Amino acid sequence: MQVHPLIETSAALVEFVDLIKGSDFIAVDTEFMRENTFWPELCLIQVADSEHAAAIDPMAPGIDMKPLLDLLVNNEDVLKVFHAGGQDVEIIFNLTGKTPHPIFDTQIGQMALGQAEQVGYSNLVEAWIGIQLDKGARFTDWSRRPLDKRQIDYAIGDVTHLAQIFPMMLKKLVKTGRGHWLDEEMEKLADPSNYNLDPNDAWQRIKVPSRKPDVLGRLQALAAWREREARSKNLPRGRIVKDETLADLAAHPPKDQDGLGRVRGLSATWKSNDIGSRLMDALANARTMSKDDMPDRAPRGPGLGKEGVLVADLLKLLLKIRARELNVAARLIARSDDLEALAAGARDGIAMMRGWRYDVFGHAAVDLVEGRMGFAVVNGKLVMSEIDPAAAIEI
Repeated sequence: MQVHPLIETSAALVEFVDLIKGSDFIAVDTEFMRENTFWPELCLIQVADSEHAAAIDPMAPGIDMKPLLDLLVNNEDVLKVFHAGGQDVEIIFNLTGKTPHPIFDTQIGQMALGQAEQVGYSNLVEAWIGIQLDKGARFTDWSRRPLDKRQIDYAIGDVTHLAQIFPMMLKKLVKTGRGHWLDEEMEKLADPSNYNLDPNDAWQRIKVPSRKPDVLGRLQALAAWREREARSKNLPRGRIVKDETLADLAAHPPKDQDGLGRVRGLSATWKSNDIGSRLMDALANARTMSKDDMPDRAPRGPGLGKEGVLVADLLKLLLKIRARELNVAARLIARSDDLEALAAGARDGIAMMRGWRYDVFGHAAVDLVEGRMGFAVVNGKLVMSEIDPAAAIEI
């Protein structure tokens, strides 16, 4: 593979894009900083196909990134390969308003070929091509210039290895017949709605024990206010107000701005400054959350009941057994909330009740819930076993 020098000019970028735009796939990775900002700051982007690799410096004076960005978001003929690519995709979406498509994520691909649910990149590389990566440059300051050779070599290695691994992974997925298992997951990763977050939905990321409509209404208003403040100031959300402080304010709102000076997590200056005034305006404009917007109650709550909880636990055991038999990550087949919903009597709107998930697990899960499936120990190993419901003995 030819590794090109660091690309720092528009002309060099056009030349490189011309070399790779006819490839079947390109491996993509980014280096960014976001510790002190709301928006991730793109510091480097690395790209490789099977023959060429390069790191591109988006911070280089005067460089026009459009040719590469067009390749990523507008060229449907080239598959874009990432590893754990959620944040990379987010950065590209922020720059273009679009997501790369079509897309493949090797972390998700590995879930269909082994039981690791979130395999790290270094473990992936070691497992597939036997190389142990030097992680020394991982936590470098990618925004500082000039970048040294060690940094650039480390960054380019992320895509050269990925370009080597992907065809091997694809071949194995085709051989095992599991390639189509991943279609839905990849489309989810490329869904723009994942990255175009409405401030009014920001409250859903905050844990709060209350289900009172007035408390949740205040939390929604406060979280939306913080989201807009963080975006406008380009600061991390926690630098504005921490989650636990928002939750406390929603549950126990102060009567006036002076009361903000006594809230844990806020400084005394909030009782008289402008940002404190805007927070109080958000509280004043909060509306009780409507029934339609209320979050679904977790199935493990009162609606599930003690027996339902036991059934959910049996479904989780069944999932572990099936995942072990298939040598696939359990989370790719089903998630805990789906199992609990099934135990509570739901059948519609559950991913494992359709397609390949139903074929490999869903039908057995229904059989277990409806009394046609049980467990047995064979040669010291726990396995699934069909049973006759009529012969079942109630204890």
